[in-house]
Amino acid sequence: MDAGRFVAIGDSFTEGVGDPHLHYPNGYRGWADRMARQLGRTDPAWEYANLALRSKRIDQVLDEQLGPALALRPTLASFFAGGNDLLALRSDVDAVLTRFEEAVGALAGGGATVVVMTVFDPRLSSVLEPLNRRARAFNAGIREIADDHDAVVVDHARLRIYDDRRLWAPDKLHMSRWGHKRMAAAVLRELGLDHSLRLRSLAEAAPRTPWRVAAVEEARFVRTEVLPLVHRRVTGRSSADTAEPKWPEPIRPADGMKRLARTRGHVATPR
Repeated sequence: MDAGRFVAIGDSFTEGVGDPHLHYPNGYRGWADRMARQLGRTDPAWEYANLALRSKRIDQVLDEQLGPALALRPTLASFFAGGNDLLALRSDVDAVLTRFEEAVGALAGGGATVVVMTVFDPRLSSVLEPLNRRARAFNAGIREIADDHDAVVVDHARLRIYDDRRLWAPDKLHMSRWGHKRMAAAVLRELGLDHSLRLRSLAEAAPRTPWRVAAVEEARFVRTEVLPLVHRRVTGRSSADTAEPKWPEPIRPADGMKRLARTRGHVATPR
């Protein structure tokens, strides 16, 4: 693939939540930044912009990010949104997919190679089967949309290596540093591009957590992650309300992303 301009839009998945790095904008790195750095290493002419923000639903992503993304005239674009919609108490999967296709069609129509992802299928308990069914329907729709628009699919739902809890952050919703690294590698692989990412070996099984420790961790998870999430949903408030896109204007990753963040004053602590 010749050098061009990579533009990423979406929600926390693409912003990089779960992969904290104090020297990157918003305090996160993430798979898209890691992939952009790899592109810059293959050819310094590559440019990159990332407009994604956490907590955004698909309508917000299209209303706030799609227009600016198209204005940047990307040759390569990634799009993922809708996960926050699926977590709502009421969710119209067909309506979300309609908007998903609108974004993919617009990006592809602008001449970009478009990369989309499915929602990871954690194979949750039967108690959460309604959510499981919703996710499966959403993923089936994404695959059909990708086929219709010749988009590249990174089928996260079928990457069973993500069953390993070490690839997930403590909030159990976002990928960890190692999970983001593997996602960057997966996208590059689907594009037929080489990379020099060092991926953590998962050959050894994750150590088993004693049940007493697991109980304490679960209680902490509910207190620090679940309850604040419910509160934000009820109040309609989000940390994205005061956040800004990481890389709203194209940069050249080959120039050094940490240095670029520092000179632009974009370094921030994760929220």
